[in-house]
This record gives sequence, C-alpha cells and structure tokens, in this order.
Amino acid sequence: MRVHLPGVGPADDGGEMSVHGETVPVSASDTIASAMVAAGSRGMRDDESAGRRGVWCGMGVCHECTVSVDGDGGVLACMTPAADGMDVRAQPVRPPLDAFVEVESTPQSELTPDVLVVGGGPSGLAATAELARQGLDVVLVDDRASLGGQYYKQPSKAFSLDEQRLDAQFRAGRALVAEVQASGATILLGTTVWAAFDTDHVVARSDGQRWVIRPRRLVIATGAYERGVPVPGWTLPGVMTTGAGQSLLRSYQVTAGSRILVAGNGPLNIQLAYELARSGADVVGLVELGRIMQPTRGGAVAAMAVASPGLMRDGMRYLASLVRRRVPLVTGSAVTALEGDPVDGVRRAVVRRLDRDGRPTGRERTFDVDAVCLGYGFVPSNDLARSLGCEHVFDADRGALVTRTDDSGRTSRPDVWVIGDSARVQGAKFAQAQGRLAGSAVALDLSGAAGRPPAADRRRAARHLRFQNAMLRLFGAPVLTDELAADDTVVCRCENITLGEMAAGLEDGVTSAGAVKRLTRVGMGKCQGRYCGPVLSALGARTTGQPAGERTGFAPQAPVKPVRLVDVANPPETSSPVG
Repeated sequence: MRVHLPGVGPADDGGEMSVHGETVPVSASDTIASAMVAAGSRGMRDDESAGRRGVWCGMGVCHECTVSVDGDGGVLACMTPAADGMDVRAQPVRPPLDAFVEVESTPQSELTPDVLVVGGGPSGLAATAELARQGLDVVLVDDRASLGGQYYKQPSKAFSLDEQRLDAQFRAGRALVAEVQASGATILLGTTVWAAFDTDHVVARSDGQRWVIRPRRLVIATGAYERGVPVPGWTLPGVMTTGAGQSLLRSYQVTAGSRILVAGNGPLNIQLAYELARSGADVVGLVELGRIMQPTRGGAVAAMAVASPGLMRDGMRYLASLVRRRVPLVTGSAVTALEGDPVDGVRRAVVRRLDRDGRPTGRERTFDVDAVCLGYGFVPSNDLARSLGCEHVFDADRGALVTRTDDSGRTSRPDVWVIGDSARVQGAKFAQAQGRLAGSAVALDLSGAAGRPPAADRRRAARHLRFQNAMLRLFGAPVLTDELAADDTVVCRCENITLGEMAAGLEDGVTSAGAVKRLTRVGMGKCQGRYCGPVLSALGARTTGQPAGERTGFAPQAPVKPVRLVDVANPPETSSPVG
C-alpha cells in the first residue's frame, strides 16, 4: 500500500514492470522490492520445497529477496532500483548456471587515504565529518545507494519534499549527510568492502570498479543487523524484520501490508507501529517481549527522562498515539507461530505469553494479518573487525560478540577503530556521538599530538550511553534463540536447515560450529550464517556445557559479503587466502 508521511509528497511516475508475468506500476522512487510490496506481490526467491520467500532484512544481508531481472539471476530486489520495462521473475534457490549473465572483470584502482571509514550510518558519517574538518584525506565507503544507514533512512530525491514538515529524524539525517557531502571527503556509494587482509589492505568493489584501499588508519562503522528468532512460519512472504518494514515506509512510502502486526523487543517496534498507524495502515497489535508496564521498571523510565528528555517525550508520544488509535499492546509475550500460504504469504499470527526463561506458556491469541514485522534487537556486524584480529568478548546480556574498545572506539589493534553498533549495539544517538570522538581521536593519533577528544563530545556520548543503559533495563527480556522453534522449524533460511537437523549435527562429540556447518550445510548460504549463527552458538553452548565465546561461532573469512567470482578471481597478492 502506498502512503505519504508528513512532508513527503508523491514521487514521479516510473512506468511499469512485469512481475511473474503480471504488470506492476513503478514509482520513480522504488526499488524492485518496494514496487512489488506496494502492488501486493510479495513472493520473490523461489524455494522448490517450501514455496516463495519475500523481503526479510530489507538491507541486502539475507538475500531472501533475490530475483531474476531480464534473465539475469542473483539480483537483490531490496537494493536494486526499479525501472520501466523490467521483467522480474522468481529466482530459484539453486538456479542453473545459465541464469547468470556473463560479466567481464571490472577495472581496479588503488587509493591511499589517511583514513578509510567503512559504513555511512550515524557513526560513520559523524567520524567522516570530523576527520575531514581536521584536514585529513578521508574515503567513506557504503554499499547502499545513499548515505544515512538504517537509522537515517532518507526519502528518495524522486519525492516532492516539504523540509519544514519532515520529522526530526529525517531532518537530522539530512543535515548530517549534507555536512559530509560538503566536507571534501571521497564518498564511494554502492560499494562493498568484501575483505580486510590487513589494516592497510582493504578490498572493495562496485558494479563498475574494484579498489585496493591502503589507509593509514581504519574506522569500521558497519552497524548491525537484526537478530533472527525462528518461529514456525517465519519464512512466509510478508514476514519481515522491523527494520525492513521501516525502510519500506520511510524510504519508499510503502507499508508492509494493510493489516500489520508488529512484535519483538525494543523501542524500534513502538516507533514503527506508530508510523504505520499514522500512515493509515491497520496495526492490529503491538507485541512486546519485555514487561515494560511493570511498576518496578519506573526507575528505568525516570533515568531515561533525565538522560534524554527529548527521546523520552518521543517514546511517550508514540505510545499515546497508539492508545488513541486503540492498537492492542500485549507485553511479556511473543509471536510463537505464523500461518498462511507459502506463495501468497502470511495470514495469521499466534501470540502467547512467555515465562522468564523465554518459553511459551498460557493461552494463544490469534491475529488476522497480511504482514508481520519482527524485531528482537540487533547483532553487531563485526566480520571485518574479527578478521583483523581485534579482540572480542561474548556479552551474555546482549547474546552477541562485542568488540573491546576504549571510549573513542579504538580496538586492541591500535590502527583500527570500531564504532557505533558495529562494536556494541548502543543506539544511533550514541553511535553518532562516538563517531565524533573517533574522528578526533584518529586525528590526534595521526598528528602524534597528546590529548583527548573535546570534553563536550565526551559528555554528549556519556549522556546518550546513560539513556541506552536505562532503556535496556526498561525493555529487559530473555535473549531468544531457539526457544520458539520446533524441530521442523527452518533455522538456516538460506539452506533450509531445521532446528532438528542442527541439533543432530551436534551429536557424537561434535562441538564446533564449523564442524556442524560441514555436516549439515548450516551457515553456507549467502547470508553467511548471520541469522542462524547465534542460534547454533546457543544450541552448542547448551549441548556441550561450554559458554559461548569469541571462538564458538562461525569463523570470519573473506569474502565477508557475497561478491562475483570475477571480482576475486585475479585479486592482488594478499596476506591471507580468500576462502
């Protein structure tokens, strides 16, 4: 369903494309995915054994929205602009080789900046702006077509915009992006960093160019991706992450459906439910895992209000608006099953209350839906940092590996900074403040001067960190992995590996994730274990009695993101093999 948020007017007509033989209208702002969802065509990747898959992550991580375009297989619908006359077809899970168009090797260049910043979200943008302000030669690389990351999603230039009516998040993002664009930094968009063989040996590619980048210092600001919590039916078209639902709405003015359930854990779900309801979608319910209405959590609310009154007001405004619209709020609960048609998509969501260990208990409550947005928090995107040997530790409260850094993001490798959610998920406001700290710290380090980043920047970061810590207490809940899955529930979405098959792979003394991977193919798909990996780590820890740690999951290896073979077939000499 197409909508228009305040301040964002209609986009230009982009024509029509054919989807599975049916004509679908295209807006000039659309990706293939947003045009398909707006038209109610949600099935994309074709799974011969289980129907179709649709948009899941909405950020190019999961590859569930892979389609064939004009005979060229392997196109990500969520990342590819739609165009008039396209012929879009479902992409088989294992397409024949002739489904891929033969391409020639792209030219290669070498860059030698003072600093390479990987990631164009809040932390990467802030770091780039500060580094450029201090006169350094900076290269900023991001694999999206526009800057802003997951938080500062910007409406396409194809929309007519009334700047004064855009919400504060849009305006703040536009201001930061404009600052970076005017800074003199070199910006490479649509460019994927696929390996870091050493700090001064980073390789990247776009559709028309390859780079070897040799910076003096490296700042990793790759952000995070949403945690996957498998439940029966979570692979049905129309079931997607909260971030994907928000990307469709804020960037393309398309709602995930007409009757939408938002569920999971954390404030992003509340914001999305509010924005969807404001846009005219029927939000049939908001299901929150945390028991946020308990009086015992009042101290956390007070601490949040002291640390950031503005953010607290926004949250209360979202909740008040949902109450006025009579959107049911169900706390201490989760979606435990999803039902529907494997081609047409989800139709019902089953919700149950969970006990304090995250296990379903009590009666079922059923919602009729045509879309479900699930958000259970985030996992740091730390593949590059891990491949460089930066020290990590398992944070049990977050259920994820986090990077050991100082306040500015400097790691155990003194020439590498890891900042924002790519180190530890602590919110966009802290990430942006830490980006400024990192920029100052890197500049000081390169100059050889003693000193610390400005005190005002340190205070700002500390204030946002206090807010985040209080918010974690308010939304505190079990970190879910496989608690809601049955033995026949698909956990590895790419390879269709079920929970029972994963558990069987841990039998007979098998203890490592790599060994289970070789036995079952879990983690061998294009998402490279990002969604099934945390589940396997938790399952392995329970089976072996060994707590999860830095070496219990899948090992990072190049390429850290899928790239074409032609881009790596003749790479320059590397200090580490491509695996």
